Amino acid sequence: MIGTVLGNRYEIIEKIGGGGMAFVYKARCRLLNRYVAIKILRDEFINDEEFIKKFRRESQAAASLSHPNIVNIYDVGVDKKDGHDIQYIVMEYIKGKTLKEVIREKGKLTVDETIEYSIEIAEALEHAHKNHIVHRDIKPHNIMVAEDGRIKVTDFGIARAATASTVTNTSNVIGSVHYFSPEQARGGYTDEKSDIYSLGIVMYEMITGKVPFKGDSPITVALKHIQEDIIPPRDIDSTIPIGLQNIIMKCVKKSQVDRYSTASELLADLKRIKFAKEDLFLEDTNIIEAPTQIIPAIEDREGNSMKKSKKKKSQGDGGLKVVFLAILLAFIVVSSLALGFFKLKDYFISPEITVPDLRGMHRDEAKEEVEKLGLGFSVVNEVYNSEFKKDEVVSQRTKAGEKVKEGYIIEVTVSKGSNLVKVPNLINRNIDEVDSLLRDANLGEGLVDYKPSDTVEANIVISQSPDPYSEVEEGTKVKIVVSQGPEKKVVVMPKLIGLSEKEARNAIIAYGLVLDTITPEANDEYEKGLVFWQSIEPGTEIENNTAVDIYISTGPKEEPEPVESDTETPFSINITPASDKEEVEIRVERIQDGNREVVYNKVHKVDGKSVKIPLKGKLDAKFEFYYDGVYIDEISHPGS
Repeated sequence: MIGTVLGNRYEIIEKIGGGGMAFVYKARCRLLNRYVAIKILRDEFINDEEFIKKFRRESQAAASLSHPNIVNIYDVGVDKKDGHDIQYIVMEYIKGKTLKEVIREKGKLTVDETIEYSIEIAEALEHAHKNHIVHRDIKPHNIMVAEDGRIKVTDFGIARAATASTVTNTSNVIGSVHYFSPEQARGGYTDEKSDIYSLGIVMYEMITGKVPFKGDSPITVALKHIQEDIIPPRDIDSTIPIGLQNIIMKCVKKSQVDRYSTASELLADLKRIKFAKEDLFLEDTNIIEAPTQIIPAIEDREGNSMKKSKKKKSQGDGGLKVVFLAILLAFIVVSSLALGFFKLKDYFISPEITVPDLRGMHRDEAKEEVEKLGLGFSVVNEVYNSEFKKDEVVSQRTKAGEKVKEGYIIEVTVSKGSNLVKVPNLINRNIDEVDSLLRDANLGEGLVDYKPSDTVEANIVISQSPDPYSEVEEGTKVKIVVSQGPEKKVVVMPKLIGLSEKEARNAIIAYGLVLDTITPEANDEYEKGLVFWQSIEPGTEIENNTAVDIYISTGPKEEPEPVESDTETPFSINITPASDKEEVEIRVERIQDGNREVVYNKVHKVDGKSVKIPLKGKLDAKFEFYYDGVYIDEISHPGS
């Protein structure tokens, strides 16, 4: 594949990876002059029409995702090589390493690295899940760590766009079994919680340096995911924070209902242990039995056990007093326990609070609103937005109506106000100019589409969206349609020999061809004014707009009079162009009277057919022939 150009645009440079479904190559986009990654489907899948249809549909769905922690998909296409189809996806090229490579190099990651990487992966999944896309193959091999440390999740191209849940095809299991959820291993229903399980396994590997289950075969490992409990990370390394362990163990619960409901919930806990630096104790339905304890005997001031009193208490009034005191003491103890229970219940079981809708509120007003409810408030992002005034809440991470505990931090994005810029006019501009024009206007380049045009030359912009001079938000992507030039059609070269010059012209125009040169020359076979030679043989299949040369008879040749050596006489020579290219420039230089002059210079197709070259010169003239500027041969005037 090295050197292959896909879609007349992407030049394959080197192979950089591969998996069970596809090979990955580094390529250069000739149009935008940038590096991209191209995933090419393996040969064993190209004949499966149903799989190809699903592959393209899911890739196009993944292309709709736009998130800083998700590898962008630029293009999805099909090309041919050696007679068979090549299905490919063009993606953002990330300079860096896979998370798997990073773990292998370091042995295991630090707590801070594990938490930070987990947050970025979870944010990528949150975005995908909100767009109804389940990854289904989360593993360190599909997670890139860029040179700047940013996480990029890739391979969403094989994800299935889901409405609520999806079913894994048991006959064609996709992904790595070491990171399979139990439902994937069983071939059952998979949903967003399946991705959460796989992320839990990835977190486990980051912090411990190993996967929880190993086996001699994929089936053995899959069965362990279904049947065996995972060894808690702290049993491997006691320095791992209990809060991080609790998050991992909740992600990898066997039952989907016991895991985090959404990636958003997982994110909230990850950020809590990152920013609050607190050990997170999660609710668990398991009953913890307190071990039986031996209560030590209470001793008196002399050190004697109360069970062994030196003196026997007297009966009667003394006994009643003891009974009364015992009842009073029991009442006080029970009352204290009851009061303490309700106090502790209020402390440990805080009431759930309904999150209000903050969108459109001023940030100060929103802060006051949530703090009044006993919640925290944090502005995590500021964006330009023409729909909201400056400092108004654009969105909130925790949706309105959700239930949270007291003290939970509500994270919001606020508006920086409208930041409109004027769209430049790209129409009739060359594609090479577009990037700089958009960059100067603080806009981005969107989808580039190509269409044939008979009126606009190739590589010139035909139309754009948004329209020229309209006002849009800074950073908006502008889509353009670029001309491919006239649509190429195949025509059959008509026979021009024997036609008049006018008839030949009309025939050339009717077939969508171009008349290039007309050369008058004497001919004994054809009457004056008729075509006796054409540069392209009749019946040859050629593209429209191809140039054609013709020779017109000037009548029979006259008997030549003796030619003086200093008189220039015309002649012609037939040659067959030879080159490893499709076209070659033929140049003829005449050396005469001590002077050198170019007497012929024209580009011809290299198709095995001869070309007739008209020349003129004195009898002692020499003619040198050049192909693409390289000397080929020399001839003398044939009359010499």
